[in-house]
Amino acid sequence: MLPLNRVAASLAPGALYLALFGVMVGGAAFLVDNQVMTIVLLSVAGSFVVLAGLVRAARARETLARGRLHEQIAEFIAHDAAPSFTTDVDGEIGFQNRAAFDRFGARGGQTLTRALGEMFANPGAVLTRLQSKAAALGAAREDLVTRRGHVRLSVHQVGRDGFLWRLEDMAERPTGGRGAETISLPMLTASKSGTILFMNEAARRIVGERVRTLDRIFTELPLRSGDEHEIATPEGSLRCTVAEIEGPGGRDEIYLLPLATGRQSARDPASFEALPVALMRLMADGRVTAVNRAARALMGEIPPEARLGDLLEGLGRPVEDWVADALTGRADRRPEVLRARRGDREVFLQVTLSRVVEDGLPSLVAVLSDATQLKTLEAQFVQSQKMQAIGQLAGGVAHDFNNLLTAISGHCDLLMLRHDKGDPDYADLDQISQNANRAASLVGQLLAFSRKQTLKPRIIDLRDTLSDLTHLLNRLVGEKVILTLSHDPELRPIRADKRQLEQVIMNLVVNARDAMPGGGEIRIDTTNVSLTEDLKRDRAAVPRGDYVVVKVTDEGTGIAPDKLTKIFEPFYTTKRTGEGTGLGLSTAYGIVKQTGGYIFCDSVIGSGTCFTIYLPAHDQIAEPEAEAERPAPTADLVAEPATATILLVEDEAPVRAFASRALKLRGYTVFEAENAEEALELLADQNLKVDVFVTDVIMPGMDGPTWVSIALKTRPDTAVVFVSGYAEDVFRDGRPPVPNSIFLPKPFSLSELTATVQNQLG
Repeated sequence: MLPLNRVAASLAPGALYLALFGVMVGGAAFLVDNQVMTIVLLSVAGSFVVLAGLVRAARARETLARGRLHEQIAEFIAHDAAPSFTTDVDGEIGFQNRAAFDRFGARGGQTLTRALGEMFANPGAVLTRLQSKAAALGAAREDLVTRRGHVRLSVHQVGRDGFLWRLEDMAERPTGGRGAETISLPMLTASKSGTILFMNEAARRIVGERVRTLDRIFTELPLRSGDEHEIATPEGSLRCTVAEIEGPGGRDEIYLLPLATGRQSARDPASFEALPVALMRLMADGRVTAVNRAARALMGEIPPEARLGDLLEGLGRPVEDWVADALTGRADRRPEVLRARRGDREVFLQVTLSRVVEDGLPSLVAVLSDATQLKTLEAQFVQSQKMQAIGQLAGGVAHDFNNLLTAISGHCDLLMLRHDKGDPDYADLDQISQNANRAASLVGQLLAFSRKQTLKPRIIDLRDTLSDLTHLLNRLVGEKVILTLSHDPELRPIRADKRQLEQVIMNLVVNARDAMPGGGEIRIDTTNVSLTEDLKRDRAAVPRGDYVVVKVTDEGTGIAPDKLTKIFEPFYTTKRTGEGTGLGLSTAYGIVKQTGGYIFCDSVIGSGTCFTIYLPAHDQIAEPEAEAERPAPTADLVAEPATATILLVEDEAPVRAFASRALKLRGYTVFEAENAEEALELLADQNLKVDVFVTDVIMPGMDGPTWVSIALKTRPDTAVVFVSGYAEDVFRDGRPPVPNSIFLPKPFSLSELTATVQNQLG
């Protein structure tokens, strides 16, 4: 049995009255006789009249309240600049404000779907979707692209069965292209060749037609941004100010501000404020009198009575002199790139000053455009050129030093052959040799910096590598910073270039130190990690497998979230000018990627930063240090004389002298040549048999690989040993330039030279 209130709710008001009346009458028939029946009927009828009156009064109050609500809404939106409508649940328009009348005409009694059908296709689906959201949430909105540009359509539920709709033009959207139809300022887009690609409705209205080239509009070309130009219109010529903004893809946006027929509108503050071009008006003494909204967006809020010199810097001479030159015409329309004086961020502006005369008084109009990205690219280019020059210098210095160190250590080896360990001079010679090795290590760092060193990946144990590096790291971080290392006792080996990996750790530790000027703790943790599925983060995916993870954590200032995505980009740095090159993290990223690993960064402002490196784990045992200290030369090196003929080609006389003596002590027959041309002259004798070519790579005239390739045409079985101060000369693509050749980097010892030649002969 249904409850009475549910039955009543399912009946219309009239049916409800009849039902109540029937129940009362039926009940009375069983209780009383006819006389009593009459009295009861009269009583019931009176109750029915009272009940009906109450219902009518309640409905009248509800209707009155709803009417007042709609009147209040109509009064509220009557003067709204955005077109607004009220509709019922069926979408029928009940009220529209003045802005809606101006744009759509009278739409009373029509549906909103029909009214908006002129703006975009199939509005019914959009309106139904938004109305459903508003019914559930109270309000909804959606940004739409229409035939007249970008708009925002919002809806609010009003009462139980009403809706308020508002259509807002999104004026802050970029106005180039088809979106420019929504602005009343004449605007066109043109290519560098003068072809007009687009004209908005305002421009077509002034010109009178859709033209294809700029010379059909302007009587004087090229255009000068900020200057007055004459344009041809159906009513005759018209003077206007041209504002030109360089857009993407070689397309320029050109805005026209009429002066001759519309000078008052040009001075109108509202018109000046709404221009999409950044403009400033200046007095003759450089004081700023007006700044529009686009200019404030670039420069920030400008204090009253400010001068141009107070707002911009970096001209290289007083800004007041530049303003004076522009007033006299000497610097008129010549753009300058300056930096805005604003503390929140760095902004570079291209500023063009144009002289105008208003009411007989000269003044200036400054046209501004954002040149921050251009200036950043210029700074990156300059930094790239500087780093390339430094790299070339480092490589050249290292090459020359390697020649000197080869001669020093080589002749030291020759002396040590003639002295026993008990000889008083042996200790001095050993000191010379050790310091020569230290110098060679420093030169190796220069070569690594200039990226002219051959990579040598091998199986290493990170615990040993970091242990060897700890002493240097402690010196780098200083006394205020505590360096803590924590290793997994069962850490697995990895395959990497030890020197390069040390460079990565050093870069991360130095960055962590710089982030803690007041001191703190830097933790280096290593652990084994096994990924059962791909790890996806930061637009990268680490394949599942076994990894050795290295974490470098600091307690520094942290990195802002908007900068976190850029830290691995070359030349990007969060440090102040002169304190960083912006190459440390990009170098670390490149080395880690070359090693087959991944590097990620997590940071919290004020709490610190953690860099996490994933390196593929290996099961092989770590290889012994290949670059161990070389043994001192002994007489055993010449105990068993060898028999072979060697052609030694070296332009550095001290290196050639040492190498020749070392090979002759081993028993080889050595022919010497100072350059490639001399070597080829010796080989012209067909009776001269040569077993090995030992040649420098870079020499005056013909280089080593070139003359060797020529010689091998007639002597194809000859072995080749290339020597050089750095490897890039030979291994440009990672392979030797000629077959059956080997590379011996300078500086080399007597033992290394003889062993290399012996291996080639073997």
